[in-house]
Amino acid sequence: MRVLLYIDSLKAGGAERVTLQWADWLQAAGHQALVLTRQGPSRDFYPVPAGVERIVERDAGRQLGWFGFPWRLLSLRRELARRRVDLAIGMTTLPAIKLLLAARGLGVPVVVSERNYPPAKPPSPAWRLLRRLAYPGANLHLVQTEAIAAWLRHQGLARRTAVLANAIPWPLPRFEPQHDPAERLAPGERLLLAVGTKVGQKGFDRLVQAFAQVAARHPDWRLVVLGIDAKPYHGRDQVAGLRALLPADDPAQARLLFPGKAGNVADWYARADLFVLSSRYEGFPNVLLEAMASGCPCLAIDCPTGPGELIHHGRDGWLLPTGADIAALADALDRLMGDAAGRRELGRAALAVRQRFAPAVIQAGLFAALEQVLGGH
Repeated sequence: MRVLLYIDSLKAGGAERVTLQWADWLQAAGHQALVLTRQGPSRDFYPVPAGVERIVERDAGRQLGWFGFPWRLLSLRRELARRRVDLAIGMTTLPAIKLLLAARGLGVPVVVSERNYPPAKPPSPAWRLLRRLAYPGANLHLVQTEAIAAWLRHQGLARRTAVLANAIPWPLPRFEPQHDPAERLAPGERLLLAVGTKVGQKGFDRLVQAFAQVAARHPDWRLVVLGIDAKPYHGRDQVAGLRALLPADDPAQARLLFPGKAGNVADWYARADLFVLSSRYEGFPNVLLEAMASGCPCLAIDCPTGPGELIHHGRDGWLLPTGADIAALADALDRLMGDAAGRRELGRAALAVRQRFAPAVIQAGLFAALEQVLGGH
């Protein structure tokens, strides 16, 4: 079976990581996995698994903006036909819409995989219209939580849905770039860790402010945010933006560390004394799953989907209610940072996610869902 997975790029992010994981599973099972991206290798963060064919979309009419959209669809349609694709999977909203429109009439079944909670990150009006036209034509919507599936069905965007959580590979993969925690932290420093690439979605702004409120009471703690750096993101310096939330002379400024993107995130989980997910919305947070699998005590703010599927509050992590404000986050940080024994208990219990979300379990679910699509096509 020739399976094409279509995503915008292979930059750092959960959707990109899962795309390559699925491609690797398909390849290992004897299928031919093709990963098609709009952006070229210069944007890559993750290495492409051995045997997986990487294709870069042809630049057909891209310089024309929306006027070139039909040409881009035609180019994508030709790629599907030329590669003799048996099954196509659209990863994230915009690639899925384009794939559905391009595949019409070709006889290629299409699976859509949303990687976030759709109402939390709505596309532009034009893309919402195209989504309304295209999504009902998918053979399957394969999503991470039942809440996402229910929203798609309620909106009339999906005829058939299936839920598939993310898997946690163990040990965690390692690749470049690598930053050694021992070179950034003193031996006695406690590490409060957060990981992500999008400041707004991940709520790093409220995390920095919450940390500043309790930093004076915990002088041996330092906040590290992995995944962002001083390079412009959509024209903005995210690190400077976070630092600007605090007065320049705030002592907490010296205890904020932004090492950038890291391919050895496992070393940082191993060094962390507490992991925090302060997100405003998620699909299914890979970083929280990784932290729990690493034995980190974890604190998360609940979202419409994601953290609540992972954490059992008070047993294997702490879960603040959806909408928790900065003061509530600061209070939870204060309590956990001051309770070493409690953190150890949470970290030990969190290890159970390795079995709950083991690759063999999730892979079996993926193949079962894809086989149903092909059998009913």
